[in-house]
Amino acid sequence: MARNRALSHLPPRLITGAYILNAGLAKLRADEETAKRLHGMATTAYPSLGRLDAQTFTRLLGAGELTLGSSLLLPVVPTALAGLGLAGFSAGLLGLYLRIPGMRQKGSVRPTAQGTPLAKDAWLLGIGLSFVIDAILSRQQ
Repeated sequence: MARNRALSHLPPRLITGAYILNAGLAKLRADEETAKRLHGMATTAYPSLGRLDAQTFTRLLGAGELTLGSSLLLPVVPTALAGLGLAGFSAGLLGLYLRIPGMRQKGSVRPTAQGTPLAKDAWLLGIGLSFVIDAILSRQQ
């Protein structure tokens, strides 16, 4: 049973891990304009990030994505731990969606065309929470 569960975790771990790892690599190579755009979005939702300069923020975000992506890709990292990291990271991304003006239709959580790329991060949250819930339930059996 546990082996089947581990095999069922493989596709979402590989797909999300590769996606996040690639995003992290791109951020580590980001030019000044890209860094300013990313930092501007982040500080709109999380003003305390304004204490960091744009390049430092983008490098730290890229390093975090490399770490998270690697934890999902490496089978030695327990799925529950990788899922907890994925859930936390995606919750932060959804915070951008909820806090940045123009991402949602007025009076709704439904995305605008501009908000759809951020709204899709709800899938990452679902995957991460599924990993954590599965680990909790498997320990209770």
